[in-house]
Amino acid sequence: MANVCSPLVTDNRHDHFIAPPAWLQSPVGLGRAAVAGLGVVIATDLFAMAAGVFLYDVTDDLANGALLDGRAELADRLYSTAGIVQTVALLTTAVLFLCWFHRVRVNAEVFDPYGHGKKRGWAVWGWLVPVVNLWYPRRIALDIWNASSPWSAPRPHGLVNTWWTFWIVSLLSGRAASTAYRKAESADEIRDAVGQLMFSDAVDVVAAALAVAVVLRLNRMQYAKALAGPAPAPGSA
Repeated sequence: MANVCSPLVTDNRHDHFIAPPAWLQSPVGLGRAAVAGLGVVIATDLFAMAAGVFLYDVTDDLANGALLDGRAELADRLYSTAGIVQTVALLTTAVLFLCWFHRVRVNAEVFDPYGHGKKRGWAVWGWLVPVVNLWYPRRIALDIWNASSPWSAPRPHGLVNTWWTFWIVSLLSGRAASTAYRKAESADEIRDAVGQLMFSDAVDVVAAALAVAVVLRLNRMQYAKALAGPAPAPGSA
């Protein structure tokens, strides 16, 4: 993509703050890094699910009074290791994804300076501020999607909405399952909490795969929009 400077504009016509100029820059490199990170997240989720199956079987045997011969300690170490690698992968990928998300948000402002309900900074802070992170990123993603769509044929929002639905389910179910796991004391409680965590991991795999699709689709849309040039004049063929 060529570097093209947009006019000095705000994200909202009624704001008095003058934002820095928006420059069109290729999101491909950051997108590839984000996709690679999401792939690692998927791999760590699958590892955690496999460790969870092992721990679930062990706790089931423990609840039934079976002799474990050291399997309980091994299952606990394996599951703890899975949790650590999941956390490292998630934090690393979050940084890469936020860098990409901010880049495509700035690009979208070049395409459509007035089509954004939130300022650029919310492309990052919207993910970090509690409560608002349940809907701000989706709203920003939809604004980016609309601005990056072809001039004559706006793309439907099905992919973004599906991704966001799975992400929210994964987020909320993961928090509930983690709380249940921390509070679990008996073998039955641990087994039930592990089952909840495996469900959350499975949903997260789907959410991460959909996030990959969103990244790749938006990169292609912005590339095509940049090649298409300025919006055609009203009434032009």
